[in-house]
Amino acid sequence: MDDTGINRRGFATAGLATGFALAVLPVSAQTIITDADDLDAGMVQVPVAGGATMAAYRAVPKRTGKGGHHPVVLVVQEIFGLHEHIRDLCRRLAKSGYYAIAPDLYFRQGDATKVPDIPTLIRDIVSKVSDAQVMADLDATVAHLKTDNRADTQRMAITGFCWGGRIVWLYSAHNPDLKAGAAWYGRLVGNTDADHPKNPIDLVDQLNAPVLGLYGAKDEGIPVASVEQMRTALAKGNKAADTSELRVFPESGHGFNADYRPSYNPVDAKIAWKQMLEWFNKHGVPYVPHA
Repeated sequence: MDDTGINRRGFATAGLATGFALAVLPVSAQTIITDADDLDAGMVQVPVAGGATMAAYRAVPKRTGKGGHHPVVLVVQEIFGLHEHIRDLCRRLAKSGYYAIAPDLYFRQGDATKVPDIPTLIRDIVSKVSDAQVMADLDATVAHLKTDNRADTQRMAITGFCWGGRIVWLYSAHNPDLKAGAAWYGRLVGNTDADHPKNPIDLVDQLNAPVLGLYGAKDEGIPVASVEQMRTALAKGNKAADTSELRVFPESGHGFNADYRPSYNPVDAKIAWKQMLEWFNKHGVPYVPHA
C-alpha cells in the first residue's frame, strides 16, 4: 500500500473485468483496485425531483470522524458514467477520511456503462444531459447527505474527471456552500447550446469556491491554449476565481488519472492526487494523511 492508501495489483490477478464501462474495454493491467476494508461502501438511492430516485455510490469510513462527522467530497463521473473506476475513486477518498459520493448523473438518459462505443454514448446519452439537470441532481445529493449524520456538509468539496471536470467548475459557481473544487481535465471553453448554455470560462465572476484545475499538456481535446485563456480569465474574476489555480502536467494527456486506460500516467496521477488532497485541506475540507 502506498502513501495514498491504495493497493495496486495486476488486473488479471484481481480478476475483476466486471463493473467497467463497455466503451473502455479492455481494461489495463495497471488498474488500481482499492479495497473496502474499514469502509461503509456501496450503492444508495437518492430522492430527486419528480418523485424519482437516483443511484449513487457512497464510501465512508467506519471510524468516527470529528464530532462523528466526515468532510464530504462529491465525485462527478467521467463521460463513461458511474463505472468501477469512479467507485474506486470514492473508496480512495474514503480511505483519506472523506464521505465520498458519486451520483449516477445520466440515470434519466440511460446506462452509459452498457454503451459499447463513444460516438453512440455521446449521441444517445451525454448530449441529452442538461447542465440544469446535473445541478439539480447534485443539489439533491447534498440534501440526501444532510439526512446522514456522518456527513459534514459544512466541510464540502467537489471533484470530477473528464466530463465531470467541467461540471466541477459549473457546480462551484452554483452551490454557495462548497469550500473547494478539483477539476481533472475538464473542458473550459467550447460550443454552447440550450442545454449547455455556459462554459466554465463564462462563470469566473460567479465561483463560490476556489477550484484547482489539473490538466495535461498533451491533451488534444483541451489544448494548453484554452487552459491559458482560462488562467487569464480567472485572474480577472471574483475572489474565488483569483484564488483558483491551474496546473499543467507537461508529460500527460487527457485522462492521466484513469489507471484503467492507456492514457494513465502513474507519476503525474500520484502527484496530482496529493495536490488535490492538499488543496481540499487548505480550503477547510481536511483529509487524513497516510503514514
